[in-house]
Amino acid sequence: MTVAVPSGVVSSVVASPVLAHGGDHVAPAQAWGAQTIVPVVLAVALVAAYVAATARYGRRMPRPWRAGRTLAWTTGCALVAVALSPALAVVPGDATRHMVQHLLLGMLAPLALVLAAPVTLLLGAGSPGVRRVVGRVLRARPVHVLSHPVTAAALHVGGLAVLYLTPLYALTTRSAPAHVLVHAHFLLAGYLFAWALAGPDPAPRRPGTATRLVVLVAAGGAHAALAKLLYAHADRLPPGGVHAAADVEAAAQWMYYVGDVAEVLLAVAVLAAWYRAHDTRDVAGARLTAAPPTAAPVAT
Repeated sequence: MTVAVPSGVVSSVVASPVLAHGGDHVAPAQAWGAQTIVPVVLAVALVAAYVAATARYGRRMPRPWRAGRTLAWTTGCALVAVALSPALAVVPGDATRHMVQHLLLGMLAPLALVLAAPVTLLLGAGSPGVRRVVGRVLRARPVHVLSHPVTAAALHVGGLAVLYLTPLYALTTRSAPAHVLVHAHFLLAGYLFAWALAGPDPAPRRPGTATRLVVLVAAGGAHAALAKLLYAHADRLPPGGVHAAADVEAAAQWMYYVGDVAEVLLAVAVLAAWYRAHDTRDVAGARLTAAPPTAAPVAT
């Protein structure tokens, strides 16, 4: 199937055999040039900018930036680069390859990027003007709505449901811009979902841990149900798809099992954040208890 691709840098990414649908694709050796270079260059640039920001943070703050967060950012950028490069051509089956790509972009990479706490880094390394802008964005009412776990979960899981239960999937096989927009939605919605539930970055009006865990369980159940529906009706889902039923069944299995792994990792991140918050409060309380009482003034 021929995919109309816009010219320029975007075309080298969109034209990748991994990003194109419609039939099984094998990346020819000559296709690995620009299609591999563009995602790698973008990932390296993002990692370099992050590392530079950590250096500024270290000069301004009493404690250096955590190396684990830098590792998380590097991992997230690497996962995005892999998802957008021909590397996934080794995965057999076009539908399966497409599903692996969505799992990387929508679940695994966003969690790693969120755990890197980029907003906290920006607040610590940025100029006063940058901090004021970030503060205004975080206080904006639309951000309050979007960052609520229920809204984020609806965007995250709802995007998958729309893709696989409506003609949108078939549209992405014919339209490169639609395909790129779907990928952008998965990455942004996945990031928003992970941030709302477990991000170390500040989030406006984030509900308690119990509420976030309930939302995570509900979203995980919806994700699993969608995977089972896709498996049970692999002969006619997604609507307008051209894949063999066995390929769609394999894609549904990836969605079910890897989705479970990603959700367990997200639950661990939620509980780890809860533990750190309580541990910090306990330490602060212990210090207050252990502090010697202020001596009363002696009457003269």
